[in-house]
Amino acid sequence: MLPSTAVRIAKSHHLHRTFTTLNPIPATFLRGGTSKGVFLNKAHLPEDQSQWGPIFLGIMGSPDTANGLQINGMGGGISSLSKICVVGSASAEQRAQGIDAEYTFVQVGIRDTTIDLSGNCGNLSSMIGVFAMDEGLCSRSPSTLSGTTTTIRVHNTNTNKTIDTTFSVSFSGDILHPKLDLPQTTMAGVPGKASQITLEFISPAGARTGKLLPTGKPLDFVNTHDQEIPVSLVDATNPTVFVTYADLCHVLRPPSLVDFSASNSREMMEAIRRAGAIKMGLDPNMQAQPKIAVLSPSCDQDHDIGIHAFSMGVLHKAVPMTVGLCLGVAAKVEGTLAWDLTESMRLGKVKQGEFIRIKHPSGIVEVGADFGSDGEVLKAKVVRTGRRIMKGAVWW
Repeated sequence: MLPSTAVRIAKSHHLHRTFTTLNPIPATFLRGGTSKGVFLNKAHLPEDQSQWGPIFLGIMGSPDTANGLQINGMGGGISSLSKICVVGSASAEQRAQGIDAEYTFVQVGIRDTTIDLSGNCGNLSSMIGVFAMDEGLCSRSPSTLSGTTTTIRVHNTNTNKTIDTTFSVSFSGDILHPKLDLPQTTMAGVPGKASQITLEFISPAGARTGKLLPTGKPLDFVNTHDQEIPVSLVDATNPTVFVTYADLCHVLRPPSLVDFSASNSREMMEAIRRAGAIKMGLDPNMQAQPKIAVLSPSCDQDHDIGIHAFSMGVLHKAVPMTVGLCLGVAAKVEGTLAWDLTESMRLGKVKQGEFIRIKHPSGIVEVGADFGSDGEVLKAKVVRTGRRIMKGAVWW
């Protein structure tokens, strides 16, 4: 057992038993895509999720009302660094469906005590299968390999969706180990090369609202600053409010270029996001869902569409991967703002099943979406990389 400076007792009333949560608690610190997070084994936490809050706030160093740096914990002062994944074994019913592990994603507030379980993180999803294998929550035999990669199927409890993660492996004896240090691919926002991790979100539509287009329309209008502004409200992997850069410029008085760092721009974005949330039937007070993203047309041959995404009210330095995946789906739905902006892409440059190149503040990411003949979204997919950073124990 780990040395402990203190233990906290959490009671699970519906099971009439007492559960001891270690302090420090075993943890792994991992990078997935352009996010970093603390990964925990579900078996080490109380079954009652309402008791997770104090543990997660302590791990991250929240709330940090003084300067928002989370200086007293593992957080890094921005939303992409204030994340926790709780990973557990698949149930017998899930295993019968081919699922290897399940996980819950938690977005932890920085300046407040928010514990948000309303959505998923596409970047950290890339490391769930790796962590599950490292922890012994699932395994693969070398005899099951058809090459040098394996696929782990995981279930996300936030969105009730299934995700396939495919990555390289090595083996010693009869045990397979994820191999993350192969110089296979690069990704914008991360230095160097690493092993490729392919993420496929199965049937991603309606992750929160139950429908790909929550209002039934590819184009809606919301009122802000006494003007109507066009938006596309799309729910794939995570619900997102899409607006165009050109329309934002028109809303500003006088009409001008948008400075995303200016307080008036951030206030306008939040007003649009909240209005979109209401139309989607979501709680506008939950900043993590829906997210909002600004789209711009391609200005170069190296990409098909541009994006600036906001996360927890702050401009993201890259793009939340669930937003990128949602955009990949939206660009193939006729009538959306993304569809209109990628018209040139469809004029023979990219086929239906190929990847769309999205330019964000840190570079370019390619996302794909496959549709069935009936218009159903079969899967959304993207390539990521990841890295093990630390394994040990964290105080809360």
